[in-house]
Amino acid sequence: MELYLFRHGIAEDAEPGSPDSARELTAEGREKVSDVIRLVRRAGTNPAVIVSSPYIRAFQTAGIAAKDFGYDGQVYRLESLVPHGMPERAWHDLRDFAHEPSVLVAGHEPLLGSLAAFLLNSPALRLDVKKASMIRIDLDATKSHPHGVLRWVLAPKLARSLTDV
Repeated sequence: MELYLFRHGIAEDAEPGSPDSARELTAEGREKVSDVIRLVRRAGTNPAVIVSSPYIRAFQTAGIAAKDFGYDGQVYRLESLVPHGMPERAWHDLRDFAHEPSVLVAGHEPLLGSLAAFLLNSPALRLDVKKASMIRIDLDATKSHPHGVLRWVLAPKLARSLTDV
């Protein structure tokens, strides 16, 4: 399975008294998400399934991905993908999609960095997953404990510079 870990784009500041889960993407955040998708799409990426954290900014990121990839399937919301979720629980839920060749996961830090380290069987690995960054990890989704292979990491600044060429 090709797994694409995609951190949400830049979100608005939290309103006093509003939950963190209600923060929406800014116009700049949406633009950077699209920049990354445009580049990875040119490289042949086309997710078979899209899953997302239930938080608004991640779900909006997943929605932009669905639109830009031409994906017409359901975007699945997984409670295990909240910012302080556990990598083991997220992996358990992602294995429900083991029959799919590729899955795009829209989520948050610190979970995505921890999940990448878990999937790579490198618990000491520290990743700084910038907003609107995407990580590709290939793995055998049938194993109870993953042993993935890191294929690439793409930050939005690099995506913008490569799409402007």
